[in-house]
Amino acid sequence: MKAIVLRRPGGPEALEYTEVPRPEPRPNEVLVRAHTIGVSRPEILVRRGTYNWMPPLPAIPGIEMSGTIVERGSEVDDRNIGDRVFVSARDLPARAGCYAEYIAVPSAAAHVLPANCDLEAAACLSNYHVAYHVLHTAARGVEAKSVLVYTAAGGVGSAAVQLALTAGMQVIGIAGSEAKRSAVLSIGADYAINYRTEDIAARVDEATSGRGVDLILDPIGGKEFGRNFMLLAPLGLVVSYGRLDGPPDPNFVAAMREHHMVSPAVRFFTIHSFDGRPDIRARATQALFDHLAAGHISPLIHDRLPLAEAGRAQTMLENGEVIGKLVLKP
Repeated sequence: MKAIVLRRPGGPEALEYTEVPRPEPRPNEVLVRAHTIGVSRPEILVRRGTYNWMPPLPAIPGIEMSGTIVERGSEVDDRNIGDRVFVSARDLPARAGCYAEYIAVPSAAAHVLPANCDLEAAACLSNYHVAYHVLHTAARGVEAKSVLVYTAAGGVGSAAVQLALTAGMQVIGIAGSEAKRSAVLSIGADYAINYRTEDIAARVDEATSGRGVDLILDPIGGKEFGRNFMLLAPLGLVVSYGRLDGPPDPNFVAAMREHHMVSPAVRFFTIHSFDGRPDIRARATQALFDHLAAGHISPLIHDRLPLAEAGRAQTMLENGEVIGKLVLKP
């Protein structure tokens, strides 16, 4: 079979499109033929060799795919040949394996899709997992009627916009170009702000009639992290779930004190909090299947590239060219 193999960390050229043996499923495993493969930021970190959960090299990267079961092991009785499934490497011992035409996984890691779920859309669900938990787990205890979503035209950001709308929230999205701002509006956001040309604080004040937002989803961090607290409504919460600009500046505590009259709060969240909780991951997967089947969510797909062009796909993502989600076709 064809697959992408990473033998040593490096640039996009380190992703080698090559022939490898097709895996044979073990007694408790199923063999899945890939239909669509998602491209996500953790795979870039794996390629660079900086991911905290690096698979042993050489490895086939990739954390998500959708496909069809074509073979099952002798002990498997809970999956059938022909089942359409979603596979997440978060359910596997190593965060890898999906940049390939076939993958063999334990049957429990092949999540059977409802009949009316689109296979291509299902391959985008890893972003929705993060967005789901940022909204509904990390933000627990806050009755959020409004949410501000940074990088709202990205994979996780666009997923968060759709899930927040499904939950009945007012959604304000922030993006970095007019094309991205338009894309955020196209998926239903109530407001979209181009941070390069607009004053975020003034626009949030306008959108909320001066109240501020109940919830802020921030994957950026960096030295500007403290700006969030001026945007919060009383008892509002900032959820930090990434470090695109580096760790949040420790001086953000001073910004919290400056805006103490709204009683602000912050939570640092990682999806890896659930690495040892397959039950929590499975419940989120089922909730997302339900949303997908009901038409509540629909991934914003930027482009579909051949598996052989995985390096180009990652370059596009690194360069900020992607609106929504990139997928690969085997």
